[in-house]
This record gives sequence, C-alpha cells and structure tokens, in this order.
Amino acid sequence: MITFIFLSIGLATLIVIVNYLLAPKALYSEKVSVYECGFDPYGSPRNLFDIHFYLVSILFIVFDLEITYLFPWVACLELIPNFGFISMYIFLFILTAGLFYEWNLGVLRWKTYST
Repeated sequence: MITFIFLSIGLATLIVIVNYLLAPKALYSEKVSVYECGFDPYGSPRNLFDIHFYLVSILFIVFDLEITYLFPWVACLELIPNFGFISMYIFLFILTAGLFYEWNLGVLRWKTYST
C-alpha cells in the first residue's frame, strides 16, 4: 500500500516536472488575451452577478443529487425492507416540500431585464 502511494506521488511529480521542462513558453498577445466567445471582451470583468444564478445552480445540484439517490433505490427496490421504502418516501417528501417552499418564495421566477 505504501509503495503505491509513493509510486503515485513520484509519478505525479515526474509528470509535472517533465511538462514544465518540455512545454513551449513562447507567449504572445493573442495567446494570453481574454477569450470571450470569439469577441473582444467588453465591460469590466468585475461586474457583480445576480444571486439568482447561484440559487438556480444550487437548486439544480440538489435535485440532480436526488436523482442519483433514486437510481440505486429503484434498482434494489425488491430487496430492501419496508424501512428503506418508507425512508425514501420521507426523503422525497422533504425535497418536494423544499421545492414548493422555494417556489412560493419566487426563487424559480426568472427576471428578464429589457434593454
């Protein structure tokens, strides 16, 4: 076990050193310029983002994880006792209640700004 740990650390270090030594280092203005969908950047990069983007991404992660918990549960549904069945429905009820709570708060409403 220790041998594999030292071997992996040594290999990772070797790869980083070889990459540093062999990588081309010629920098030019086009290579180090900011890339923004093929257009020259406009505006300040320090503009604040609306918190709505973060809320929607967190909600996506929560419900995406819910699906990852549902797959194994469905796969072994015949093998789990009633406790597993009931506990999954409690889990789904809590997530559904959270979804309705967020819906009532208006988190899922997307505000469009006209220019």
